[in-house]
Amino acid sequence: MLNYFCYHMYKKFFIILTFFLLALDLLHAENNPYRSDYVWVVNPDHANWHYVCGETARVIVRLYEYGLPAQGSLQYSISPDMLPAQQRGEVILTDGCALIEVPGRATPGFTDIELVCGNAKTGGKYHFKLGYDPEQIRPWTREPDDFMTWWQLQIEALHKLPLQYTLQPAPEYTNQRINCQLLRLQVDAKHVIYGYLFIPNNARPGSCPAVLCPPGAGIKTIKDPMRHSYYAEQGFIRLEMEIHGLDPRMDEQYFREMTVAFNAADNGYLTNGMEDRERYYMRHVYLSLVRAIDLLCSLPEWDGKNLVMQGGSQGGALAMVASALDSRVTACAANHPALTDMGAYSESGRTGGYPHFNRIPDFYTEAHLRTMAYYDVINFARHITCPVFLTWGYCDSTCPPTTSWAAYNTLTCTKMHLITPANEHWVSDRTEHKQLDWFLSNLR
Repeated sequence: MLNYFCYHMYKKFFIILTFFLLALDLLHAENNPYRSDYVWVVNPDHANWHYVCGETARVIVRLYEYGLPAQGSLQYSISPDMLPAQQRGEVILTDGCALIEVPGRATPGFTDIELVCGNAKTGGKYHFKLGYDPEQIRPWTREPDDFMTWWQLQIEALHKLPLQYTLQPAPEYTNQRINCQLLRLQVDAKHVIYGYLFIPNNARPGSCPAVLCPPGAGIKTIKDPMRHSYYAEQGFIRLEMEIHGLDPRMDEQYFREMTVAFNAADNGYLTNGMEDRERYYMRHVYLSLVRAIDLLCSLPEWDGKNLVMQGGSQGGALAMVASALDSRVTACAANHPALTDMGAYSESGRTGGYPHFNRIPDFYTEAHLRTMAYYDVINFARHITCPVFLTWGYCDSTCPPTTSWAAYNTLTCTKMHLITPANEHWVSDRTEHKQLDWFLSNLR
């Protein structure tokens, strides 16, 4: 029976498999390591990977080794998203094909299925996640009574200081169509940030919308500033920023040493000062977003109407934070936002967001949870009024789909999503260009 079923499923999904094989070399997905001998394809019996609570999912798993149907046994484990496994089992591959039945969840959320064939270290490992009533996922995080009042006081204090910055030519990123300059921006009396500012050549005063792109997590250089040069080529001012006050022209080896010294698991910047909302490291980071918007709005080329946020992971979180804090933001595109529902792990059975503080023993103290609430994307999402484009993948175990759905479901503004079930913690160039098209369609 299984042989017959697999044969007909093979014909139905041949085109999908062919596309998958071609895409692997381009995308280098984490689930399918570069130059792996193995290719995995999963086909849930619901095409959108969504189920209602309590419903059993039937998933056809296909495994190819050297492009040929794999043989042997397949071990699997089933767990709630980002939590310990609750069930383990084994199935036999027949002509590279196996059927796995996944028990339904009792509550809205995601189930993670991990698959192992042979030696996982050689690439015989894969995982995927199925959603159960994801539109009904609600966050654990609650908003403090003085949340926005407190943040407005921080911004008022920030604006008592004059806008101070320097710009230096960056000829290495300048060409016939765009001009690039290295920005050093004073955030407050103690902190600075750096960034690469791109402006279309020969831009007329008042002619350019602006886009601010905050960085992903880590202490690192601004990676490939030209990766989004097409924004400036389409007439946008674009600022690619960092958040640690580190000149991106600094030697790469020194950056690596800085990361080891100041971003280890037990003393990373995302835990620094967590016991007090006034001292938490991310306070000046969030305020740097407002200061960067001040800078963009001061440029003579800015059109005076359109200022948009765009970023992924930590950058996606910061894009949403800025959209809530500053009414000058007119649109926001965020990929798999981090810093979302961070305290949820403190309740048994709940899935929380990056940076997954549950991995630090005894971290969920009353003081830490109190501070987290003032910095959690969920609470900022409640105050966003501009249109939002959110995208995320279901196989993401850095910023899990549970928390991305929680953020999306919290938004009350005009919103749209692009869900890519097979994706892990990445987006394709095609999706990035879709965001630009969306910005263009939302210009005022």
